[in-house]
Amino acid sequence: MSREQEKPYTITRVLNHNVVLVEEPGSGQEIVLFGKGIGFGTKPGNTILPYDARVEKRFRLENENHQQQYRTLLSQVDSAVVGIAEEIIALIAKEITPHVNEHVHVALPDHIQFAMYRLRNGMEIVNPFLFEIQTLYSKEYALAKRAAEMIKSAFSLEIPESEIGFLALHIHSAVSYMPVSKAVQFTNIITELVGIIEERTGRSIERNTIDYVRLITHLRFACERIRQQKSIHNPLLDRLKETAPEAYAVAEELARHISKRLDMNVPEDEIGYMAMHVFRLTQQPCE
Repeated sequence: MSREQEKPYTITRVLNHNVVLVEEPGSGQEIVLFGKGIGFGTKPGNTILPYDARVEKRFRLENENHQQQYRTLLSQVDSAVVGIAEEIIALIAKEITPHVNEHVHVALPDHIQFAMYRLRNGMEIVNPFLFEIQTLYSKEYALAKRAAEMIKSAFSLEIPESEIGFLALHIHSAVSYMPVSKAVQFTNIITELVGIIEERTGRSIERNTIDYVRLITHLRFACERIRQQKSIHNPLLDRLKETAPEAYAVAEELARHISKRLDMNVPEDEIGYMAMHVFRLTQQPCE
């Protein structure tokens, strides 16, 4: 079909100057279009051609459940909030990956609206995992800072670091296809594992050191491998059991905790790698 023969989309809702919802001819399906100035001076019922040069991104919800949730969302959440959320999603698609979990179109605007309500009503937003989020999801956090500036600009609302951390988790969920609740669980587990290491070794690990960054980064990927049941070989396993029995015992306790929290078996090779990290920490001079 030539460009001249392509039927235009019909605009069903203008979310802001840069985001509109349109109905696809034929299927009747609603599609999100993002592009600079695409919604300026337009209104429902107007048309826009699929190949319009202003269209930078288009998002289509394929899942019927998500379609229904999105329709409900549009009746409950401020259109301007949905619009800024869609702009943030377009930024994620541009900067990280075009393949985002479509559920973010529902989850992100819902989260932003609730966060804005809390901030406007003086309710403190507490994020106990902020440093861990900044470290484990640095790319997502950097993007979340830009998203916070977009929200601030659109709504004249200062976004605290704690909320930027939660925005980063939503961005991570979008690009990893991991539910936000699961990402929070993982971050919480890692914090608990660090606590176990500190308690068993009698050492406090400074949160702004390279040792801490290295440790929690390893624990993150270990938990993800365990969740996905991916195997990893540790050629030093037997030697570690002999030469670092105390560190290996701590690693075994970490494995029991992970197993209990994720309801999954932890392979011995993973225990060996955790033992290596614990051993490295115990070899550092105490402050």
